[in-house]
Parts: sequence; C-alpha cells; structure tokens
Amino acid sequence: MLPVSFRELLSRTSQSPHTVVVIPARFDSTRLPGKPLADICGVPMIVHVYRRAAATPGVDAVIVATDDNRVVAAVEASGGVACLTSSEHRTGTDRVAEVAAAIDCQIVINLQGDEPLIHPDMIQATLEPLLRDATLNMSTVCRAIDQQDDYLNPNVVKVVRSAQGMALYFSRSPIPHVRGPRPTLWKHFGIYGYRKAFLLQFSRMPPTPLEQAESLEQLRALEHGFGIYTALTEHDSIGVDTPEDLDRARRLMSTRPTREAANMGSGDRAHI
Repeated sequence: MLPVSFRELLSRTSQSPHTVVVIPARFDSTRLPGKPLADICGVPMIVHVYRRAAATPGVDAVIVATDDNRVVAAVEASGGVACLTSSEHRTGTDRVAEVAAAIDCQIVINLQGDEPLIHPDMIQATLEPLLRDATLNMSTVCRAIDQQDDYLNPNVVKVVRSAQGMALYFSRSPIPHVRGPRPTLWKHFGIYGYRKAFLLQFSRMPPTPLEQAESLEQLRALEHGFGIYTALTEHDSIGVDTPEDLDRARRLMSTRPTREAANMGSGDRAHI
C-alpha cells in the first residue's frame, strides 16, 4: 500500500502528469549496503539521481520508490517526493509498477537509483521515441562502445540493434562476435520508458529463460515478442554496484561540471 501522505499528494494534483519518472531504490544491497544514501560530494546518491531526472525537459513528475523510511526522509529533506513500496518486490520494475498503478499518467520512465551520473539528455532520449511513435510500448538508450574493456566486461550490457533501431538482443557477453568487418558495438544503459499500460502488463509476465540466464529483465519483453526501441546517446554513465564504483563516481563528480537541478524545491516538474 502506498502511504496516505502520497495518496493525498495525488489527490491534490490539479492536472494529471503525462510523463512520470519513477526511481526504484532498494536500501539493502549485497555489495553496497545502504547504497541509496551513499554520500557523493556531500549529497546522498539518490538525491543526485532525483535532481537529474527533475532537470529533464518533458518530465512532469519525479518519484522515488523505496522500501526504507530512511530513503524517504533523505529525498523529502531535499524537497523531493518519495513513497514506501512493498518490501516483497523481486525487481525494481515491480516497484515502479506499484507506484505507476496509482498514478493517472501515460508514460513511465524507470530510472535506476544507482545512476548518479545519468545525464538529463539520456532521460529525454528515452522519452522522445514514445512521444514520436504511438505504436512503441518500450524504449531505452545506448551508445557506441569505444573501450575494448567495456565490450569484454560482463557488467557492461551490450545490445544488438536492427536498422530501424529496435533491439535484437541484449547480453552480458561480447555481442556480436566479430569475424568480418567490425560493426558499431553498442553499450546499453538500464533506463526504460514504458507506456503505463504496457508496464503493468510487463510486470505481470512470468520471468523467461533468457532473462534468467543473463539476469537481464528486458529480455522478458523480447522473449514475449514485444519490441524495445534503442535511442542513441553520446553521453556515458556508470551504475554504482560496488565500493569501487562508488569511489569512481565520487572522483568523476568532483572533477567535472554536472547538469543537475540546483533547487529541487523550484519548478512544477520536480513534484506531483
């Protein structure tokens, strides 16, 4: 159940948001406990992610969906919106679907809470195909791989695209296997745009063999015959899964300018 305060917030909305970013943030992490609250340049990681989502053109509302009151408190202390969700969810998508089901919206962006370096343009690139083509159910983003280490790293997900930009397959393995002329190799980022109705349908689908083999939830959509559009971006980002990732994110964010929302309390987009 969503907390009463969140339901009251929804009831006070004068206009239903068209596009909502929901950021799933599970407190417990095997490799990095308390990950959403990890300090990066004096700000909790989840707040960095929230601010970048709120700075994205075309986004009407941003909500953090979490299983821990400490994350709710950190987001609200910074002027953001957060809600408690079930602690029984298997995946972040299930957590996002719980929140989306309570909101009268058209498009839902699932933005991982461990992406403090995500650029607002990447969120916008995820949204635009859904605005442009009413037949699309799901979208994501990728960029050309320029580092051999990324191509070989199983923690960097690769995607093979059709000439029309649709995903053919996602893998942790180096795909495609190159024997002839080398094509463009694509690195995938774990941000997804959904039509709300499809998100709710997707969350009810049973896990599929390839999804379980690769531990990549998006393969469930492909195995069930649904297409995923892969928009291109020039930006890069890193997911924070380990203490080493956290150290790298801290170094990067302390040495280069970022395009964050400086004040989460201003502007209608940051709140429902």
